[in-house]
Amino acid sequence: MIEVAVRHARGAFALDAAFTAEGRVTALFGRSGSGKSTLVDVIAGLLRPDHGRVVVDGVTLLDTECGVRVPVHRRRIGYVFQEARLLPHLSVRQNLLFGRWFSRERSGGPSLEAVADLLGMAPLLDRRPAGLSGGERQRVAIGRALLARPRLLLMDEPLSALDEARKAEILPYVARLRDEARVPIVYVSHAVAEVARLADTVVVLDHGRVAACGPAAEVLRRGALFPGHETGALLHLRIAAHDEAFGLTHLDGPPGRLTVPRLGLPIGAGVRVRVRARDVLVAREAPRSLSARNVLFGTVTAVTPGDGPHARVEIACGDASLVAEVTRLAVHELALAPGLPVLAIVKSVAFDEETIGVVEI
Repeated sequence: MIEVAVRHARGAFALDAAFTAEGRVTALFGRSGSGKSTLVDVIAGLLRPDHGRVVVDGVTLLDTECGVRVPVHRRRIGYVFQEARLLPHLSVRQNLLFGRWFSRERSGGPSLEAVADLLGMAPLLDRRPAGLSGGERQRVAIGRALLARPRLLLMDEPLSALDEARKAEILPYVARLRDEARVPIVYVSHAVAEVARLADTVVVLDHGRVAACGPAAEVLRRGALFPGHETGALLHLRIAAHDEAFGLTHLDGPPGRLTVPRLGLPIGAGVRVRVRARDVLVAREAPRSLSARNVLFGTVTAVTPGDGPHARVEIACGDASLVAEVTRLAVHELALAPGLPVLAIVKSVAFDEETIGVVEI
């Protein structure tokens, strides 16, 4: 459990944000200047706010009303910055053990070997930072923070300095960290794909205020909170079968069965799947001779016209909800309205490594 309430003014900017979150990953989402980094600096103790309260798992780290302010070095908070900030003259092993040095008075916590295995760093231990890729350096920075035995891990846009290939390389390791390390994470990002792949809870900041806070699947459906970003539904599914002949995987879950490109995971493994609104077609009757493999029965629950030619249609499919982005003309011609039975259609090829992430088996 994380409880945060902060009021702080810095020049013309005023932060007035409060939220409570449970779960392994709490994502702070918002455009640049919305107050994300200021908020995590307060949690870390790097910034003393005008007024604030921070409680992590029942331990009060800050309470300005009561005069409580635990020093930075005693908060047991790991911080992963946008840049890895490794010590260039030390090997990867020595950089990792530098994190352990700061927690030498604490018992327990993972071993160097366990962290190296978790983050795929065993082959890197004897190398120097200059010989690592950007993704490898960030993995070392995460491992160093983890070896400090933190009660909370702060990750301030840790992938923003990486290109798309390096982001794709490191995201599975962050997901594995979420599922296996058992350390709660506050993850700062302005990328919807990262948030959808990792977060349990999403806190949306806008001009220093909390615009929304709740389970990722609920918040990410609200397109108005993410202007200029591609939104949609977030589904939790399990692998039911593989079709080796055609290179496909069948997933089962609340909306029914989805077919996606072949996943290298065992039967029964859990995955979280983001179904982008632009990838969902809406039909009034069953299509014939259609290439799309995913046809889900549902009921329209809401229709929200946009400012331009588009509209958002929310569809309940079993115990899950999908979102479709269609034209307002399509809404008119199909007479889409709440309560109307429809079919939600999604092409299998719409799914890729950006939209599918593994969760703990």
